[in-house]
Amino acid sequence: MKRGMSLLIIVILVMGLLTGCSGDAPQDASTENDTIRIGASLLTQSHPFQVAIKEAMEAEAAGLGVEIDIAIADQDLNRQISAIEDFINKGVDAIILVPVDSDGVMGAIMKAKEANIPVVTVDIKANGVEVDSHIATDNYAGGMIAAEAMAQFLEKAGDVGLITYPEVQSVRDRIDGFKEIADTYEDLNIVIELPGRTREEAVSASEDMLTSNPGLRGIFGFGDDMAIAATTVIGERNSDTIVVGFDGLEEARNSTDADNAFQAVVVQYPDLMGAEGVRNAVSLVRGEAVEKEVPVTPGLYVHGRGFVDVEVINGKVNIGL
Repeated sequence: MKRGMSLLIIVILVMGLLTGCSGDAPQDASTENDTIRIGASLLTQSHPFQVAIKEAMEAEAAGLGVEIDIAIADQDLNRQISAIEDFINKGVDAIILVPVDSDGVMGAIMKAKEANIPVVTVDIKANGVEVDSHIATDNYAGGMIAAEAMAQFLEKAGDVGLITYPEVQSVRDRIDGFKEIADTYEDLNIVIELPGRTREEAVSASEDMLTSNPGLRGIFGFGDDMAIAATTVIGERNSDTIVVGFDGLEEARNSTDADNAFQAVVVQYPDLMGAEGVRNAVSLVRGEAVEKEVPVTPGLYVHGRGFVDVEVINGKVNIGL
């Protein structure tokens, strides 16, 4: 009887040890594999604004101890779609996008969602598909601010041209916001709109605008490169046309400070957007709630004044000029 009891105790102890070992293994494995991996596909690295987004993402990821794999699309939709599919195949935990084409990226985002990978967009909105979080400047309000600045500089009258990027929703929003305020001034007329997706294209667009509209009094460039390009062309022609821009990174602010056509620039904060994109992606992976829309209010930098007070309330813009 004693011998039987001893054997039973030994069996129980052995089984307990085996159970304990098998229980520890998954915990160790999860510890080894808990690093969050993020895939990010960005629009371009030929624009300082996008460079600032990338650098902010890298810095935030390093600070949070997560891995980030960044692919640059170079404004090529097919390249961006391939990058997203590659991220899905690698099994990343979250994807961050600055879409090349607001409409064209829809299918790739849907594939990521089908794979249960959360998607965050930064700066540029994706159309036709719901993402988990979108962080961007309030571009519509920014366009309204740009138009109000233009109206005040031109004393509420004159012909204006717009340099656009029709494939990108954030630029469409800027243009629409600009038009809303311009329409409130009877004698402020938008007479021409031309695409200028790069600085080189914006030079050609500006030349065409000034050639076809010799009396043009203002040009709105949707980005720093476009506004600087327009400023260069205006200077070469000794025209009295003025420029209002959008983005407001250092080169543009320096140009606004100089004695030239560039009179004001709406200022975005790409570092805040890039960092917030990574933070929201990490929160989503951890199952935490995030805001669906994170609007970042832009500022305004003016020649001879620096940053000025701006207020947008109920469709009206007040600028401290």
